[in-house]
Amino acid sequence: MKTETQLADDFPHLHHVKVIGQHADLLGAVREAVEPHAPDLPESAFALRASSQGQYLSVTISLEIQNEAQLLNIYTAVKAVDGVILCL
Repeated sequence: MKTETQLADDFPHLHHVKVIGQHADLLGAVREAVEPHAPDLPESAFALRASSQGQYLSVTISLEIQNEAQLLNIYTAVKAVDGVILCL
């Protein structure tokens, strides 16, 4: 029986990681954190957007995840970036 924290065995699959934070170069910092776990991601895998008030930035990363360990490593690395408030 799988628990709630276990993911389905549907790998590989396209996954979108959304990062919200306040950092002068949030995109660069997130890209640097993801690089060891998903090397050679193209520029098009990252999208940057400012909040309507301009107080926050969000970065969406679209990538193919190969296994649960890779996904967990990416989330752990991104959450450790200075200025990251939320990672979905």
